[in-house]
Amino acid sequence: MQWIMRFSWFFSLAMVTIVLFPSLQSFPPAEAIRSSHVDSHLRFRTSTHSFDKFSFRRAPAFHNAVECRTSNLQNDSVCDPSLIHVAITLDVEYLRGSIAAVHSILQHSKCPESVFFHFLVSETGLEALVRSTFPELKFKVYYFDPERVRNLISSSVRQALEQPLNYARNYLADLLETCVTRVIYLDSDLIVVDDISKLWSTTLGHKTIGAPVYCHANFTKYFTAYFWSESRFSGVFSRRNPCYFNTGVMVIDLGKWRRFGYTRQIERWMETQKTSMSRIYELGSLPPFLLVFAGNVEPIEHRWNQHGLGGDNVRGSCRDLHPGPVSLLHWSGSGKPWLRLDSKQPCPLDSLWSPFDLYGHSA
Repeated sequence: MQWIMRFSWFFSLAMVTIVLFPSLQSFPPAEAIRSSHVDSHLRFRTSTHSFDKFSFRRAPAFHNAVECRTSNLQNDSVCDPSLIHVAITLDVEYLRGSIAAVHSILQHSKCPESVFFHFLVSETGLEALVRSTFPELKFKVYYFDPERVRNLISSSVRQALEQPLNYARNYLADLLETCVTRVIYLDSDLIVVDDISKLWSTTLGHKTIGAPVYCHANFTKYFTAYFWSESRFSGVFSRRNPCYFNTGVMVIDLGKWRRFGYTRQIERWMETQKTSMSRIYELGSLPPFLLVFAGNVEPIEHRWNQHGLGGDNVRGSCRDLHPGPVSLLHWSGSGKPWLRLDSKQPCPLDSLWSPFDLYGHSA
């Protein structure tokens, strides 16, 4: 337990300055959001789940600071050029995490009314829950048909990685309006403890996606020995210097994505996995992304994805923070903070997630 003592000063400082006292940030206390839409495809789908068991406390209202840019368009227009676009999935198993992620973004945004959320769902019934929790939130719900990828998904080391909604990020360019030319994609098991506009302003140059990259990681482990033994597969990296990146935090240029047809490129690798004589990877949605983009990613500061806090994909053991500043904490891996907190066996860093949790059992 020596590592806990080594980092105890950081935990205390983070809890005080980042979580418990957001008013000490460099901008005035924020206060909330507005309006919602539902994709027309949703009317043809019905939910197979009852969401009555979910009860979330209403979040406080968050408003823009005085210096925030004002729009000449209607407040509910998704095409407003002043908006910051954030895409997150809403899944029953991770719903509590998604709500906490949204709450953390609003609480730390200087211009929260300028953040527009794009929620990707595979079943209906979640819009009312989101609206009751965030009455002024600007958002739209998009239905992602699981059948679109069901036949492309291979078994993985963890069943949660096989869920079709994990692959919805591959189709953002198809699902979102064409006027939305940039989006931040975020996983559901993270919190943002900095102004999301800083991540939004990332310069991508000629690259299609930006993300924190980790070139010291053993890149070969993300693919099988069979993959590396076949030049027709491994040759994809011959003119690239591939580095690992986590797909849970990405800034995506949707204009370039649509132009170069990256959705179809990802699908082709998933088809190769299903049809080749042996598997070319073992994980879920990550390897196809690496095959298409690794070596062609605009690096973003590591502070924007302190990932791996959920431990590995099997045991979900406690993890430390990576060295350096923190703008986003990500519980990737099998250990989720809400489950560990409920079981009364939390990891030390789970206490940084809990202040953004709005969940409460209904009476």
